[in-house]
Amino acid sequence: MTHSMTRRDALKTAGCGFGWLAAAAMAAQRSSAANPLASRAPHFPAKAKRVIFLFMQGGVSHVDSFDRKPLLDRENGKSMNFDDPRVLAQTGRRGSNQRLMKALWNFRQYGESGRWVSDLFPEIAKHSDDLCSIHSLHTEGVAHGPATLFLHCGSTNFIRPSVGSWVLYGLGSENENLPGFVSLAPSTGNGGPRNYGNAFLPAVFQGTSVGKVGAAADAAGIRDLRNPAPVAAQRRQLDLLQAMNAEQLKQASGDPEFEAVINSYELAWRMQRNAPDILDLAGETAETLRLYGIGNAATDRFGRQCLIARRMCEAGVRYIQVNHGDNSANPVWDQHSNMPKHEELAQSVDRPIAALLADLKRRGLLEDTLVWWGSEFGRTPYSQGNGTGRDHNPGGFTMWLAGAGVKPGFSYGATDDFGFQAVENKVHMHDMHATLLHLMGLDHEKLTYRYAGRDFRLTDVHGHVVREILA
Repeated sequence: MTHSMTRRDALKTAGCGFGWLAAAAMAAQRSSAANPLASRAPHFPAKAKRVIFLFMQGGVSHVDSFDRKPLLDRENGKSMNFDDPRVLAQTGRRGSNQRLMKALWNFRQYGESGRWVSDLFPEIAKHSDDLCSIHSLHTEGVAHGPATLFLHCGSTNFIRPSVGSWVLYGLGSENENLPGFVSLAPSTGNGGPRNYGNAFLPAVFQGTSVGKVGAAADAAGIRDLRNPAPVAAQRRQLDLLQAMNAEQLKQASGDPEFEAVINSYELAWRMQRNAPDILDLAGETAETLRLYGIGNAATDRFGRQCLIARRMCEAGVRYIQVNHGDNSANPVWDQHSNMPKHEELAQSVDRPIAALLADLKRRGLLEDTLVWWGSEFGRTPYSQGNGTGRDHNPGGFTMWLAGAGVKPGFSYGATDDFGFQAVENKVHMHDMHATLLHLMGLDHEKLTYRYAGRDFRLTDVHGHVVREILA
């Protein structure tokens, strides 16, 4: 995909001043070439138009949540030898004896599909017939930093564009007044801004961070969102700024970073008139606020993030990431010595996520919105630390999808009898990325960008579409 006309060309053609902004907006509607963020047709028809990614930072234990293992329960406390990549990295020994630890929560069957879900997520479990679970994920990286980067960017160490940036690059934005890619309350660690960065893609495709870890994802998360100056004064200020930019562009030689800055000024002007309304929940009904758990101490923060995600979805934001994490070296779900902590964490996200699924469905948005839930890896079926923790497990874990394009009430793949390794219909993270792009109508082998003499793509030279989960 290429853009034949840069924003600099458009400026030279149309001139400067506030009037140019309106002209540029109309031109963008007529031709995507005049606006790199204009909505573009996918490679092929697809049901999904946008993605909401619910990222549980640190590694949710699949054997305690969505991957029931009866044998693990029966063999609880027994010692077994596991070929653990973490032990290999730390000691150089491939095998090690570990004590099996059963699931700490009971599993129950839900819905017509009879899906097994633990008591960690009783509200999400009620939507089992809408979920498409993949139980055979495996990934790269045994530590949070590399694995989190691989989840978001398809690489453990090299600087690569994030999934949201690739989607925005391939499809453009559905709106002109908000960013096409937003990350709500992202962590500053374990990848930090790279998790929503554009890397070598043009800067207009980078994600926008909204909100802070540990605080409600509201307007306070965007600096200078409200301009106290009168509209007329703002207009004169922007006119002057664009005139200066036009002069500067005459001397620039196609600098994409400078063009991105100009684009950010235009977007900021529009956001000041639209974003406050999207982020302001005052207009929501009391029933909706209760549904998301807003006003409840345990669920208020994440409930606000999920509700804002739904509002952004309605407003046409193409890719929305909702983060549940923190800025510590060991993110919130990373329980090496205190697995019971999972219960408190689950209580903070279970109701809001279930509310998001219900709200999207009743508004008809789930028909063309793909919801993706997961962590950078899972956790081991054996104990660690003081006997009540679990270590990282990149060899086998669960993610689920819901909404446009996937089979509802469907399970795919499996880990072994203890939940340690993916063994049946294995799905690598490259495959997950290829499938996500396919659901959006993008061929992962054709969605490329030429940089440093070669064509790059999200899946590098790997990945296949998991067609068995497609509706």
